[in-house]
Amino acid sequence: MNTEDTQVTDTHHLHADNSDDEIFVEETLVTTEEPHKEAEETFADFNVRADIVESLADAGIIHPFPIQAMTLSIALGGHDIIGQAKTGTGKTLGFGIPALQRVVAPKDDGYDRLPVPGAPQALIVVPTRELAVQVAGDLTTAAKKRHARIVTIYGGRAYEPQIEALKNGTEIVVGTPGRLIDLYRQKLLSLANVKLVVLDEADEMLDLGFLPDVETLIAGTPAVRQTMLFSATMPGPVVAMARRYMTQPTHIRAADPEDEGITKKDIRQVIYRAHNLDKAEVVARILQSRGRGRTIIFTKTKRTAAKLSEELIDRGFAAGAIHGDLGQGAREQALRAFRGDKIDVLVATEVAARGIDVEDITHVINYQCPEDEKAYLHRVGRTGRAGKKGTAVTFVDWDDMPRWGLINKALGLNAAEPVETYSSSPHLYEELDIPEGTKGRLPRDKRTLAGINAETLEDLGETGKKHRAAPESHGSGRGRGAERSGSGDRSRSGDRSRSSDQRDSPRSGENSGNRRRRSGGSAGESGASRPSTASSPASGADNAPAADRPRRSRSRTRSRNGEVVNKPATGAEG
Repeated sequence: MNTEDTQVTDTHHLHADNSDDEIFVEETLVTTEEPHKEAEETFADFNVRADIVESLADAGIIHPFPIQAMTLSIALGGHDIIGQAKTGTGKTLGFGIPALQRVVAPKDDGYDRLPVPGAPQALIVVPTRELAVQVAGDLTTAAKKRHARIVTIYGGRAYEPQIEALKNGTEIVVGTPGRLIDLYRQKLLSLANVKLVVLDEADEMLDLGFLPDVETLIAGTPAVRQTMLFSATMPGPVVAMARRYMTQPTHIRAADPEDEGITKKDIRQVIYRAHNLDKAEVVARILQSRGRGRTIIFTKTKRTAAKLSEELIDRGFAAGAIHGDLGQGAREQALRAFRGDKIDVLVATEVAARGIDVEDITHVINYQCPEDEKAYLHRVGRTGRAGKKGTAVTFVDWDDMPRWGLINKALGLNAAEPVETYSSSPHLYEELDIPEGTKGRLPRDKRTLAGINAETLEDLGETGKKHRAAPESHGSGRGRGAERSGSGDRSRSGDRSRSSDQRDSPRSGENSGNRRRRSGGSAGESGASRPSTASSPASGADNAPAADRPRRSRSRTRSRNGEVVNKPATGAEG
């Protein structure tokens, strides 16, 4: 193998952040200083099966990325791996190819001699539904001529098709912890024949509270197996888990010498101090900048994501939303439309967007200031991938200045005092290359994309649907009741900012000001939830749910002696 000149191998103790846990590992540092050397190698150079190489070649995938090359050389030998790399480095095939190569498929010699033919032989655990779909898709591409069966298991979909797929037999299971643990405890998912376990985005699973379920799943697999763990950071609980369940792992770190500090040099970062009432107008003008391609806009709350998506559609943009109040069918519809160029703007909450890996993201907009530097890096890292340039714009409100000060200091961004910016500010046009005279609505002759309604909305037989008091429209589909469900498996991986979501009024979003809600209470009040309506969040009283309208009819009450009498209603009742 033709390794890079900057590769470093060393044996050391891997320490967790703020933890005494340590594990002996052999470390391999991978850099991309001379990518042209890696370009000379193909997947066939790593003794990858010919049918996998052919399947990848048919999809135009010939040369492995550095993290893939280093992972393959170790993983194909059956060794345990701790892979530490930023998202978007291409590690999926690094663990996916060894999984496909190691399993015994129905057409392989020896399949009938397996202890339990059709039982899962490889388990890949990921933190979010979107990442599960993406990983399974990449593996399906690589397995096109391999004929290994891959089943995706995650929440929000009906149980029955997933259970049926497991009963029909599979070689590789890709899933999220919540639904996997449900099926495992019901004895519908057998792990007794698993010989390879992959934990992807382990630190994200820790953040979402899934680590106990993950450990339960690992404990259900045979003691003798290959384990690969991938994580952008190595917090204490992740290292402790590696120490318990891995055997002499090799630690692979993917580093880029062109990185400036912590954030990538390929990402241009612009920070503005913006006012809530003007943010949507600013965004509408940024979306008309020269060279702008696919764009992800991050919000803190589900309500803000829904409202902003609606407003951008009203302004003529092909936009869609992904957030925890949407059903899984609507979320997958938005992702397919985004990947398929039917929309080019995706508005998403951070948790819902975990695991979204879409190529050619030219712009990322932080509509609301991230909570901390980790959230900032996660959001900004959606752009500037695979050597391409990207632009990240962050809005910092006046109330967010203390939080932004901590993020700026931690990352060394030299932007302690963001420039006060409005939609009419000349520097906005100059810095982001917005054509002079651009207004806040997309001209009709530039509305060329089909929109989200051009993508099919699948009926997934969804579980865990929730009825909300406030209607949430999705994409351009105003007028049809949007699907709703918790965003996580068993309501655990959903948007964790529920309290802030409830503070966002569904009618006025984050610009609620001093407006008062109509009688009928907020979405967070106890009691029976009101049915959703097909009106947009900004609709007036005529379209309000019945529970919000003043009562004009006569009501019946029962007198002390049990006699029913009528009396006129006195108006709206709180």
